[in-house]
Amino acid sequence: MPKVKTNSAAKKRFKLTGTGKIKRKHAFHSHILTKKTTKQKRNLVHDTLVFPADERRIKALLNV
Repeated sequence: MPKVKTNSAAKKRFKLTGTGKIKRKHAFHSHILTKKTTKQKRNLVHDTLVFPADERRIKALLNV
């Protein structure tokens, strides 16, 4: 049997926590920042967890 490959896009975007949850970064923080408020930009810096409804699909991409 061939090896099952991990999705390259997913492995760059997601990290697993110690308890098995999936961490992700916020979108909208890479460019066109002049029109966004300082508070909005500051809140986009922090990592967050993937919503439970999407977790199963992302774990399939990561072969977890």
